Amino acid sequence: MKPSRLPPARLAPLAGAYAAVQRNRRQRLLLALGVLTALTFLSAWVAQVDLPRLLTHISRFFGYFDRLLTLEGGDAAGQRVWTDPGEWFWGLHRWLPLLADTVLMAAVGTLLGTAAGAALGFASAGNMVRNPWLRHAAKRLLEFCRTVPEIVFALIFVLAFGLGPFPGVLAIAVHSLGGLGKQFSEAVENIDMKPVEGAIAAGAAWPAMVCFGALPQVLPSLASYALLRFEINVRGASVLGFVGAGGIGQDLLEAIRKFHYSDVSALLVLIIATVVVIDLLTGRLRARLAGMERAA
Repeated sequence: MKPSRLPPARLAPLAGAYAAVQRNRRQRLLLALGVLTALTFLSAWVAQVDLPRLLTHISRFFGYFDRLLTLEGGDAAGQRVWTDPGEWFWGLHRWLPLLADTVLMAAVGTLLGTAAGAALGFASAGNMVRNPWLRHAAKRLLEFCRTVPEIVFALIFVLAFGLGPFPGVLAIAVHSLGGLGKQFSEAVENIDMKPVEGAIAAGAAWPAMVCFGALPQVLPSLASYALLRFEINVRGASVLGFVGAGGIGQDLLEAIRKFHYSDVSALLVLIIATVVVIDLLTGRLRARLAGMERAA
């Protein structure tokens, strides 16, 4: 049977209505683009974005990188850094232990932040805690921890506990607590409540309800978020030494201040290579965890 066709007299109003809808959509899109453009120019004006100044001094930016790739001492002075790797990485015996400290700071801080973030994530989830005061208190604490930059936390802990990696670990842990707690809370709020309700019906207390009803559902997501945070924390820990919180950042800051350009590039290469390796390893682990979550 052939489909029946509407007569032209009935198609005309439908076509007109469709055209009006499309016209309204285009108008809203143009209005949104106009508002976005105006806000962009306003933000650039407030932030004193100066394009002529940028074009005038952009050569200094590339010139700095040219100096980073030029050796300064030894028989190979003035040559490119890769022509004499021994001279370029002359401080490797000192930098590698500092780089290991940086990675360990990130690892310990991430573990502490993950544990505390998971606890506050459950406490701030609306389907886990019915008390609004407790829930809002947990959310505000998470907001505070992730809003204050970790280098500020590091400076405060250095003043409180002295120089060394320990303040860096605490700073990473507190900042990770804020970020991971927010992600954990959102993951918990999207779980299937049937296992939780079953645990409650069986008389389970709140900790048991969380451990047996909610945690198994979100554990792959929590592990994936923690691995991603570890990658971020390795990068963040690299600069905490700027305020004396341990790691390779102190040597990087010293090289920058003393204009030891080849040392700066060598340290940056070590940091970048470490982050790339960690990204590759944790990326594979996150992919496997994502596959386990989909299979579940």
